[in-house]
Amino acid sequence: MLELKNVEVIYDDVILVLKGLSLQVPEGKIVALLGSNGAGKSTTLKAISGLLHSEEGEVTDGGIFFEGQPVHELPPEIVVRRGIFQVMEGRRVFEDLTVEENIDMGGYTRNDRAGLRADKEACYEFFPRLRERRKKLAGYLSGGEQQMLAISRALMARPKLMMLDEPSLGLAPLLVAEIFRIIKRINEERKTTILLVEQNANLALSIADYGYIMENGRVVLDGDPDKLRSNEDVKEFYLGGGGESGKKSYKNLKFYKRRKRWLS
Repeated sequence: MLELKNVEVIYDDVILVLKGLSLQVPEGKIVALLGSNGAGKSTTLKAISGLLHSEEGEVTDGGIFFEGQPVHELPPEIVVRRGIFQVMEGRRVFEDLTVEENIDMGGYTRNDRAGLRADKEACYEFFPRLRERRKKLAGYLSGGEQQMLAISRALMARPKLMMLDEPSLGLAPLLVAEIFRIIKRINEERKTTILLVEQNANLALSIADYGYIMENGRVVLDGDPDKLRSNEDVKEFYLGGGGESGKKSYKNLKFYKRRKRWLS
């Protein structure tokens, strides 16, 4: 459904962030994009959704193809209409609107009223707390409830591809587990393809069908979840284990860069 071919992204005409990135997202699957802060994960999503220009970024080489058609030069409003919806890092709900008004905004590009009503009801079934708080201002919701609202707003657009940027950020573990269970349900029940950007590698790989690991603007390793979990470097730097001394700090960059297995 989605393919990135040797994508290069530059900010402000000088800062090279993505350095020949290639990846694929098959239809109906959950693909996890993992990596540390600064690896280029959020930039990848913005390149797909057309939001780079708002931050003085540009795809300068390669291409992004959705259902076989190039989308890397399209404005974000057209990308949404093509069926791609990005749930931004940090939720980004409309704080001065009610929960219900936020959900309604997700269906702005649609005019099928019966379908909108059905999809709103589906959102409330996925997230019963939102039904209870539907008349409450979104700014007064907890972080977990705002994340539920951001996902519901995306569902109202009936995306073919939903991109989630750090959905676990700043949430309590029990809420994170609940939200990830619902992400899996959305994929299975609504057949929504999902590209999941996440730092919590264990959790992301628990629901993903395939995973990519990014470092410094490139993919350094990819494979199915079992393959990634069994890789010694992934264990050491992302899953909190591996090596003779147990968990090691990723801050030791010189040591990390000497690891040649990433490139094998």
